[in-house]
Amino acid sequence: MTELLSTQLIESALTQCNKLAHIYIGYSGGVDSHVLLHLCASITRLKDNITAVYVHHGLQTEANFWARHCEKTASSLGVGFALLRVNAFPSQGESPEEAARNARYTALKSLIGANDVLLVAQHRDDQLETFLLQLFRGSGLRGLSAMPEIMAFGQGLMLRPLLAISKRAIDDYAQAHALSWVDDTSNQSNEYDRNFLRNLVLPLLKQRWPACDKTVARSAKHCADAQAVISEFTEELFDPIFNKTDKTLCISQLKLYKMTQQQLVIREWFQALKLKMPAQAFVERLQSEVISARKDSGPVLSGQGYCVRRYRDKLYCLKQASPEMVRYSVWPPGQASIVVSVHQTMSCVPSLFGISREQWQNATVVVKPRSGGEKICLPGRKGHHALKNLFQEAGIPPWKREEIPLVYLDDQLAAVGDLWISAEFYTEKVQDCITLSLQRDELG
Repeated sequence: MTELLSTQLIESALTQCNKLAHIYIGYSGGVDSHVLLHLCASITRLKDNITAVYVHHGLQTEANFWARHCEKTASSLGVGFALLRVNAFPSQGESPEEAARNARYTALKSLIGANDVLLVAQHRDDQLETFLLQLFRGSGLRGLSAMPEIMAFGQGLMLRPLLAISKRAIDDYAQAHALSWVDDTSNQSNEYDRNFLRNLVLPLLKQRWPACDKTVARSAKHCADAQAVISEFTEELFDPIFNKTDKTLCISQLKLYKMTQQQLVIREWFQALKLKMPAQAFVERLQSEVISARKDSGPVLSGQGYCVRRYRDKLYCLKQASPEMVRYSVWPPGQASIVVSVHQTMSCVPSLFGISREQWQNATVVVKPRSGGEKICLPGRKGHHALKNLFQEAGIPPWKREEIPLVYLDDQLAAVGDLWISAEFYTEKVQDCITLSLQRDELG
């Protein structure tokens, strides 16, 4: 017997929100999202608080027509409408499906403020497809948990109120209410994995196991429950060895764990860094080639846009990018900050100690990259010290040292990034001083 859809389904889902500021509905113009929008718009008290959101991926010529259709439908239902344009072309290592999903979710997250909620129309058949795709990719419990009904999203929440509902029930509702929707012709292309499953594989599975969407959804729930227990255990392992400041793992403590526990911690680390989960083979190589390497070695393991390397007792995971090259620049007089490399900006910060502001303003200030062999005399320490030795003392990894700009006043080395000020320029006797601050943007 087919389920009957009602507004109670939406009301029940929204009770999971403690406070509710605004409701956004992901609306593609297709039948599933139209049914969701129609259900929500049927709740009179919510109408003024709803915005249907169409994400324009720019991939198909019909997208402009679909956008106009969505706007007209939202208007006819008496709800707000928003159009978001995104660049959904895949980057290296991304599938077209993944690129479109990532672009869509990034754009939608920008909308969702505190106490806002995004409703999306995934249903039980979508859950079945997701589970099978993750299974065929060799995913662990986290992947096999498939899609949750509720999750943090942006500054608010994402809800999937139709996740326990069959595709048949959604289509029946659309027919019963004479809804008009658009059909994406790309859904018929079996070039994409999800379409291949949906168009060719699932019809055969349902002939043999008609209730497989329900039973697989139940299995996904079992996986999610098991993952929740494992996550609690993993957090207890992860928190003591994770350095929140530089986002590294302590190698000596990690090596005290069993190999399987190490793998859990490594995956939790990637989760904390918001990186794509590493393949099992990558994790095993990380254990054997990096974690187990000699203390004085510098192994590097690269993959999927990042690299993992060790320095002393720390394990670093870094984005793979060109080295941050410091530019030779003259600091314009009176300017509070200067761009010193692609992703770094250096600023003057008012202080009660540091470089006298008068001395700073009367000097020619130049920012330079390291050339090698530089030395500096530090306040409270005797003699001149090679920067190489100072970096080693401070535990700064070799690959970060070349990114640190050197600041010269009238051709004399006055500061090393925001780390050290030369004793020749440092003062605590003049209250009107400046110190230096080096900021890196998110990509850096």
